[in-house]
Amino acid sequence: MFTTEQIKSMNELELSVYQYIMEKREAVRYMKIRDLAEGAHVSTTTVLRFCKKAGCDGYAEFKIRFKQYLEDEKGQKISEDASEIIDCLKKVSTGDFEKKIEELTDIVDQSKRAIFVGSGMSGIVAKYGARYFSSIGKFSLYIDEPHYPTEGQFFEHALVIVFSVSGESNDTIGHINRFKKEQCRILSVTNTENCTVARISDYNIAYYAPYVRLGVYDITTQIPAISIIERIGRKLYNRMLPR
Repeated sequence: MFTTEQIKSMNELELSVYQYIMEKREAVRYMKIRDLAEGAHVSTTTVLRFCKKAGCDGYAEFKIRFKQYLEDEKGQKISEDASEIIDCLKKVSTGDFEKKIEELTDIVDQSKRAIFVGSGMSGIVAKYGARYFSSIGKFSLYIDEPHYPTEGQFFEHALVIVFSVSGESNDTIGHINRFKKEQCRILSVTNTENCTVARISDYNIAYYAPYVRLGVYDITTQIPAISIIERIGRKLYNRMLPR
């Protein structure tokens, strides 16, 4: 409902309105503007300025959006049906997908070093990928921190394997931009190929799982991404065996 930029733009009086609203959320949805102003110990003019900085044209629009925010916060039941995950794994087991896995294995095999990148849940997957590849003999590192420094010779010409469900994470896009300056190749694993991360990558593989969100949190299954890591890793290991 309130972005970091919006909150930063508020003065002390407007912040007192914000604090009051967050403390009295259920009551505020039924309040008139004068009631809110009185409760927050400010003028109605301050409340209107607050609404403007919250991206609303007036108090009426704010109340509508705030009520919707509270409804969304309560959440809805999410599917417990494992068939969605099974269907997704079937999709990533087709002949065309297998060919894509083989091509990506070639790319990883040819690289001197691999760096796994992700944020949030995708950061956990990136950490798993780095550990998995290292376990099979392909030493890898992971980065799950948005401001991790990536300048220097070590990163030059590295293969960067990026994980992002939405493909629109500003942190991840920022990492890709910095890695491109180091002449790195970017291999991305995303939920769809029609996203910013996929479009600015050198290589992409998408798995198309059903999106699941709880408010601002993305809890879309990461099983397909983990499956891609393991399948590439196992192929890579078999290539590394003496013949």
